[in-house]
Amino acid sequence: MSSPTDLDTADALGVLRRVFGYDAFRGFQQEVVEHVVAGGDALVLMPTGGGKSLCYQIPALVRDGVAVVVSPLIALMQDQVDALTAVGVRAGFLNSTQDLDARRRVERAFVAGELDLLYLAPEALGTRGVQQLLDRGRIGLFAIDEAHCVSQWGHDFRPDYLALSMLHERWPAVPRIALTATATSATRVEIATRLQLTGARHFVASFDRPNIQYRIVPKREPRRQLLALLRDEHPGDAGIVYCLSRASVDKTAEFLVANGIAALPYHAGLDAATRAANQQRFLREDGLVMVATIAFGMGIDKPDVRFVAHLDLPKSVEGYYQETGRAGRDGLPSTAWLAYGLQDVVQQRKMIETSDGDLAHRRNLATHLDAMLALCETVRCRRVQLLEYFGESGAATCGNCDTCLDPPETWDGTVPAQKLLSTVYRLDRERNQRFGAGHCVDILLGKQTDKITQYGHDSLRTFGIGTDLREAEWRGVVRQLLAEGLLAVEGDYGTLALTDASAEVLGRRRTVTMRREPERPASSRSAKPRGAATMVADLTPQATAVFERLRTWRAATAKEQGVPAYVIFHDATLRQIATDAPGSLVELSRVNGVGENKLARYGEQILAVLADPT
Repeated sequence: MSSPTDLDTADALGVLRRVFGYDAFRGFQQEVVEHVVAGGDALVLMPTGGGKSLCYQIPALVRDGVAVVVSPLIALMQDQVDALTAVGVRAGFLNSTQDLDARRRVERAFVAGELDLLYLAPEALGTRGVQQLLDRGRIGLFAIDEAHCVSQWGHDFRPDYLALSMLHERWPAVPRIALTATATSATRVEIATRLQLTGARHFVASFDRPNIQYRIVPKREPRRQLLALLRDEHPGDAGIVYCLSRASVDKTAEFLVANGIAALPYHAGLDAATRAANQQRFLREDGLVMVATIAFGMGIDKPDVRFVAHLDLPKSVEGYYQETGRAGRDGLPSTAWLAYGLQDVVQQRKMIETSDGDLAHRRNLATHLDAMLALCETVRCRRVQLLEYFGESGAATCGNCDTCLDPPETWDGTVPAQKLLSTVYRLDRERNQRFGAGHCVDILLGKQTDKITQYGHDSLRTFGIGTDLREAEWRGVVRQLLAEGLLAVEGDYGTLALTDASAEVLGRRRTVTMRREPERPASSRSAKPRGAATMVADLTPQATAVFERLRTWRAATAKEQGVPAYVIFHDATLRQIATDAPGSLVELSRVNGVGENKLARYGEQILAVLADPT
């Protein structure tokens, strides 16, 4: 095979076919590629799995010089380079994990023009040595990956990204492309301003991920609910479980392992070697579940993550979208599942109240949380509401989220809201006392607890007036009042307090419509295997057998080479091979994902697998 630098530099489609094995670009990929190849700056928003990397990899192979890719993902750079090397692209990286000899080899290759792409961490670009190194080579373009990291109040903020405006100042003639999967219109403006990309052309794809089924369920026993999800719908599947705290990560991973689920923990409290080992296992082994804090996941290129589960409420819709987007990168059916309860709301409100930063910062956090709560409490199609948050209006209901599959009931909760708010009012104004949600609910239910007896709260006028609702329903009332800003959480102990808007309800000037709390978890019509079974659901028995043989061959090959299985071939490529049953190298070359380098390296082995039914 010719090296990429020998390819027809005007033929981006030819590069796409010969190197990456695809016949056509998707969406506006070709527009981005042509714009950057011509020397233009670009800001690209494309959902995870939408093909962002090709938007700079193709120009890197077409333009003269080396493409410098700025990425915060030091732990994943080796895998990114391995994936490019597998298709014949000359790639390297420089970061703190290398020894001096490895670093010097990459530096020499860069200066000699023997690389097509060079990956650097943003902090490296701030050093004099790296800047002088780049001055010695020929740079074809700068690609700033995970560009949302420049957003100072965003969910993945990296301070070193703020210095990346120096790229334009030091190398003004080099085109730049900034890419991210998650940004509202306001964040896009922030990215463009901070990176001095105000003159860049914006390319914004749809945020819709139709293969992902969004589901939010009432939190009862979240770990047992999670276990049921994995056993009933995702047996043997790879997935990610997000928890808010390190302790919760450890306990959840232990719980899953004790119940026969292969699970690993990942959080900042683990030593670097353990984190690295667990991440490598997750990337390289099939069917592992990673239980993690949000420290894990950005840049994970594993295409067959079949589910992302949250056991705690995300702080923002951006964070939720970014995290759930790690499921189903291969386009196959996947699940985004969240267990959500009253304590989540109380905890998040309390964290905002006690957070660092000025009043404007706390208001910004509260605005993000309000949008997340609105998504949780909506009775509309969740996908429609999610898309509207990112500025996409007019979408039709999806038919593939929980509110479409099992439409929730609504009810007039004005009177219960008045009872609850009146209880908070009487405790505060009459007794100069504040208590948490559980105590207020106990008062409404007329429970004679030790605390109620101690404080004499059984003499309150609201004591026992709420027996028409179950405890779970009252907790739902509290949660939804908090979500709508009709109730607040204050202090270190998460006590309830009235807001300015509370008076509208107490004064009968505002009605409150609520979601009805189910008596028990409903068996959703969506509760059927969606993972490994869906990969072969539409294949014939013969093609299914071939697909499994190909997966076995791929696993052995990946293990031998010490790379993740998807570096060899994605499942989608193996599915097409199993379906088309190519009988020659020419026929195999027509399969999506089989470029020249992989055809030369693996073609004969694949044909041998197809020819041998054993």
